[in-house]
Amino acid sequence: MKLFTIQEANALLPSVRTIVRKIQQAHRRVTQYAEQAKKAAEAAETGGGGISSGVAYAQALTALTGTIAELEALGVQLKDFERGLVDFPSLRDGRVVLLCWQMGEGDELEWWHDVDAGFAGRTPL
Repeated sequence: MKLFTIQEANALLPSVRTIVRKIQQAHRRVTQYAEQAKKAAEAAETGGGGISSGVAYAQALTALTGTIAELEALGVQLKDFERGLVDFPSLRDGRVVLLCWQMGEGDELEWWHDVDAGFAGRTPL
């Protein structure tokens, strides 16, 4: 697990914002096929199934997983697709915590929380 200083995480935010935007767009495309995919999965249990736009669905899934992998390669953790919520692992007072940022927030990190506290436990930096 990569650990970030606040300065390192802030320096990555422009790239992270771009990647998260791509993740959100890809996620929206994938969710357009949710009902078709559910029906196909149910039918597959009895030997049938399929999605009429299967190629487009596969392309949307591939785009989504590729952009998630791009974010994870930076060491950044995706927490929520729709909100664009990400965490940057960091050290604070000798323990691992998460620096927290979501789409719509500023150009610098403003929040952190303990690993087990989640979004509800966000505390100003």
